[in-house]
Amino acid sequence: MKKKKVPKFNDEAEERLFWQNNDSSEFIDWSDAEEAVFSRLKPSTRTISIRLPESMIEELKLLANKRDVPYQSLLKIFLAERIDSELRH
Repeated sequence: MKKKKVPKFNDEAEERLFWQNNDSSEFIDWSDAEEAVFSRLKPSTRTISIRLPESMIEELKLLANKRDVPYQSLLKIFLAERIDSELRH
């Protein structure tokens, strides 16, 4: 099937509006597409509030200090490792 020609756009807003209202498969042959990995993109984050015992926070800060990282970053590392472990089993 012959694909439609992608129009020229005056700006990004016009292009965005076009793709919101049109099916890209009518313009692009996706069977030739290759998967891309964007390893430097930062994942979206959301702030949460969690109550932890003060002693646990102090111990976490001690461990973080030994590794020379912020304690919140260390907590994210610990959570990521545990989530990965749980999902594998």
